[in-house]
Amino acid sequence: MSDWPAGIVLILDQGIPRDSVSVLRKAGVLCDHVGELGLSRAEDTAIIDLARERNAVIVTLDADFHAILATSAAAGPSVVHIRMQGLNGAQIAKLMLEIVRHFAADLQRGCLITVKRRKTTCHMLPITRSE
Repeated sequence: MSDWPAGIVLILDQGIPRDSVSVLRKAGVLCDHVGELGLSRAEDTAIIDLARERNAVIVTLDADFHAILATSAAAGPSVVHIRMQGLNGAQIAKLMLEIVRHFAADLQRGCLITVKRRKTTCHMLPITRSE
C-alpha cells in the first residue's frame, strides 16, 4: 500500500486474531503475530524486548503493556491498546490502518495509544508524573 508510513512495523499480540496479519500484509503492511514467532506464551517483557529490537509497534488487547512502559519511564516501543472486544481480523486490520495513518509520527517517536469505540487517546513516551 503506497500510503503506509515507511518504517512502521507491527507485532500483533496473542489476543489479536491471527487472520489480521494476512489482511494487513495484503495492504502492504509489515507485520507479524506473536504466534507465528513462537511467542504465544511469552511474557509481555519478552514481546516488548522484541518490539524494541525490531523497532516495531505492539498491537494488543492487554493493558499490561501500557502499565509496564508507563511505570518504567521507557521511551519505547509504541503500543496500541485496543479496548474493543469481539473484532474480527478484517476489523482489526481496518482499525490499525486508520490508527497508523492518523498517528504515524507519534508511533515512530514512541507513544501509548488507547483505542475505544468513541475515543482514541495518545500519550507520548516516556510518561512523566504530570501525565
